[in-house]
Amino acid sequence: MQVGITHGRNITMRELETTLTQKGQVTIPVEIRSRLGLKPKDKVRFEVEGDEVKIKPAPSRIARHFGAVAVSGKSLDWRVERKAFEEGVAEEVVAEDR
Repeated sequence: MQVGITHGRNITMRELETTLTQKGQVTIPVEIRSRLGLKPKDKVRFEVEGDEVKIKPAPSRIARHFGAVAVSGKSLDWRVERKAFEEGVAEEVVAEDR
């Protein structure tokens, strides 16, 4: 499904029309929200190409930064990491008592 903006009154089956409020807001029709998987509080991105605008779901901040840090290639066992952490804390406590 594609949604387009027309400058006349001829709205086709592939286009949906909504009204712009005084605050510059529009309601995204349910068909489009469903198609894009949009829920309340989701962020959207507008892409302007000439005199047309595309609306897309905005990627989450987490998704945007996913893969930004290189993986060491070695998977860590949380139990081993937890034990090392607890031993480190215990050493600090003993050192404070001296």
